[in-house]
Amino acid sequence: MEPTITASALARRLPAPVLLDVRYQLGGPPGRPAYEAGHIPGAVYVDLDTELAGKPGPAGRHPLPDTGVFQAAMRRAGVSADREVVVHDGGQGWAAARAWWLLRWAGHPSVRVLDGGLAAWTAAGGELTTEETRPAEGDFTVVPDSVPRLTADEAAELARTGVLLDARSGERYRGETEPIDPVAGHIPGAVSAPTTDNVTGDGRFRPAGELAERFRALGLTAGTPAGVYCGSGVSAAHEILALAVAGVPAALYVGSWSEWCSDPARPVATGPEPG
Repeated sequence: MEPTITASALARRLPAPVLLDVRYQLGGPPGRPAYEAGHIPGAVYVDLDTELAGKPGPAGRHPLPDTGVFQAAMRRAGVSADREVVVHDGGQGWAAARAWWLLRWAGHPSVRVLDGGLAAWTAAGGELTTEETRPAEGDFTVVPDSVPRLTADEAAELARTGVLLDARSGERYRGETEPIDPVAGHIPGAVSAPTTDNVTGDGRFRPAGELAERFRALGLTAGTPAGVYCGSGVSAAHEILALAVAGVPAALYVGSWSEWCSDPARPVATGPEPG
């Protein structure tokens, strides 16, 4: 199954898939008011901070959620193992990709992201509603680690033996600025690969061939083990999704830089080179 779906293809499939609206903005207002103001008919709102992540701490700003909390949230949203899930956010795609990755990590066999998010839906003439969706309870059961993820030590090792991509902006990678975390820089050996370069101006992913060429230029040749991190495991999930569009498997370092830099014993590199 392709990891993304277009707005027109989704419109043809409704109401078959479970729709999850995970609109989210880092440091911005919560997404529920935007959902209540207008959402795709049938979509259920899911909160990234409380349902797609655990409490911030030494494991990072968006660690894995408690499996019971996540399973309950997915069942409340109507998710079952035998029904396709389509996830979307406002258009940036980061939050949707986090939900996509989590569902795959939890063992769901059929989940996709709406390419371009809600913006693509409305641009295609899709209707919105203010009526809150109340689906029948789902029966999805979480099976943890159904796709690979990286610990801090495994990320450090992969930076030496494979390719570890840093999905943050180039400025944060180089250590020129750090607006969120207490330490600036990157994991030694990691390669700068801003996830914003994977999409076009309207937030849709570039064609698979273009993405594959981009990742080849970053060192991802056939058989090379790959991993991705960012600030807190959200935009890195979007890069994992871009890699999936290109046909390249990769593991997510969920704790990402926010976990890495919380331990002063871990080394930090700065500048444009992996280090």
